[in-house]
Amino acid sequence: MRLFIAEKPSLARALVDVLPKPHQKSDGFIKAGNGDVVTWCIGHLLEQAEPEAYNPEYKKWSISHLPIIPNEWKLVVKPKTRKQFTIVKKLIKEADVLVNMGDPDRVGQILVDEVINHAGVSKAKREAVQRCLISDLNPVAVKKALNNLRKNTDFIPLATSALARARADWLYGMNMTRLCTLQGQKSGYSGVLSIGRVQTPILGLVVFRDLEIEDFVSKPFYEVLATITTKQGETYQARWKPSAACESYMDEDNRVLSKALVENVIARIKGKEGKITAVKEDKKKQAPPLPYSLSTLQIDASKRFGMSAQTVLDTCQQLYERHKLITYPRSDSRHLPKEHLNDVKQVTAAIGSTCAGLRNAVENANLTLKSKAWNDAKVTAHHAIIPTSKSSDTSRLSSAEANIYELVARQYLMQFYPAFEYMEKQVDTEISGGLFIAKQKEVVSDGWKVLFPTKNTTSKNSDDDFSAKKLPNVRTGEHIQCINADLISKQTTPPKYFTDATLLSAMTGIARYVTDPTIKKVLRDTDGLGTEATRAGIIELLFKRQFLVRKGKEIRATDVGRQLITTLPKQMVIPDMTAHWESQLEAISQREMKYSDFMNPLTDRLNQLLNDVQQVSFRGLQGKGSFNPKPKRRAKRN
Repeated sequence: MRLFIAEKPSLARALVDVLPKPHQKSDGFIKAGNGDVVTWCIGHLLEQAEPEAYNPEYKKWSISHLPIIPNEWKLVVKPKTRKQFTIVKKLIKEADVLVNMGDPDRVGQILVDEVINHAGVSKAKREAVQRCLISDLNPVAVKKALNNLRKNTDFIPLATSALARARADWLYGMNMTRLCTLQGQKSGYSGVLSIGRVQTPILGLVVFRDLEIEDFVSKPFYEVLATITTKQGETYQARWKPSAACESYMDEDNRVLSKALVENVIARIKGKEGKITAVKEDKKKQAPPLPYSLSTLQIDASKRFGMSAQTVLDTCQQLYERHKLITYPRSDSRHLPKEHLNDVKQVTAAIGSTCAGLRNAVENANLTLKSKAWNDAKVTAHHAIIPTSKSSDTSRLSSAEANIYELVARQYLMQFYPAFEYMEKQVDTEISGGLFIAKQKEVVSDGWKVLFPTKNTTSKNSDDDFSAKKLPNVRTGEHIQCINADLISKQTTPPKYFTDATLLSAMTGIARYVTDPTIKKVLRDTDGLGTEATRAGIIELLFKRQFLVRKGKEIRATDVGRQLITTLPKQMVIPDMTAHWESQLEAISQREMKYSDFMNPLTDRLNQLLNDVQQVSFRGLQGKGSFNPKPKRRAKRN
């Protein structure tokens, strides 16, 4: 008997629909006509054991117990799903061949692997497990996945990375939450001070941004805009570029802070003759943006519709599981396997049938084009989020579902449109020894940008760099006249408060917020905090714990969140350490690092941090909080 173990019932149903009939439904599983059996988990059937499972004394929170580091890790059956685990375990024992049908990501991989291992199967049976990767719940796609089973052992690095992540979260979150809560109680705080390997640095980003805005002092700065006429009587404007000799009058962003300096420049150039020193013209092409990963979709949906990250994820799950209109949504990939080119006609036809607003876009698409999205080398367990070949009546979709589907579909259709082309022109002018630069961008071909709605802020029409007024046709060496010069007075502005979109963007490109140059050096621009599947949940968790609050679209830290971050040791609240850990976890999944090389230094660092936190006092939280001796069982700690 071949047993398929799905991550959730919806995935199991999708597989059963393509298996031979008759289907014999039983409690917790379904048997197909060919003898195959399909069962399912309900998310995680197992969970990390609580500290008291290792020692009953740990049930009482005490600093003397810390650090709690298991010698042998224990998993326990979740009480709410014990019945289903018993059914799955029995079927595992009876099966001849096991198939891991978890979602195509690291969590889906280990979720089923742990159940198989916990059932106590033999080494030989474990090594013979197969892997079924399903990212599209429509019958054709499911059949294709069923015909392309892989060895489950190929995914050991992915499972190892997930295991290391789960244990790191447990070690860090459980130990630090207990210590901070106990220290907080000593200082008069009545509540849990929850700490997480990812959540705490994310809270830190918000707190430090809030403080930066509050402490910001606006400064005036000045620019010079010269109005220039050519021998042919054509005029254009050019902006002064300060030379190295002006550095002492400028800030770190190269803005001139001295009004007297710019007034002197104006006096020197007004009415004076100059000459053209350089004319540069460059035709540029901008390829269509790649299809969406979950984070990039969440960022765009937040900007376009004001949707929270969690709302976008929930909507995607409905489009994937219920409507079967998009592929697996919890993806960090923006690329597609080349074999998907075989489905292009069916997918684009489904888009035209489902989304009236994109019918013209479908009709005008050039399906012979192939963008850089199709790249087998950049596709692992999952690929970018794209529409499926299934169409639907839009009346069946909620407003949020229709909006998200249209975003995903438009991004997919862009792959079949030519590049956006524009001409970039720059004229450099010298007047009285000063350099003045004029730039102009002119659209040559709209390309994929024709797909943007006119109201979309990312369309070319809203780009200030694209001017309706063209620069004159001048040549190097040509003499000109400066007929006027204006002093432009501006004020520096503070950074903006985080929103869902900008906080997600920070989480997915965390390298720019890392301060340690040695850590920054090993990070890629795409390295992030958390995973595609967890980022929305972490943000929402910070709201639930009342560390963050929304003010319109802005995300702000509460007083408790601020006091927590400003009291903890710096290394716990900046993203450096966690960003490095995330990079190492990715290296484990790519076979570039061993589990022990990640976990051993982590436990050493934990001891150091525990010592540091014992030296701090949470006096700023005195009298705050509501008494709650410890988090509910299995509270998220990451």
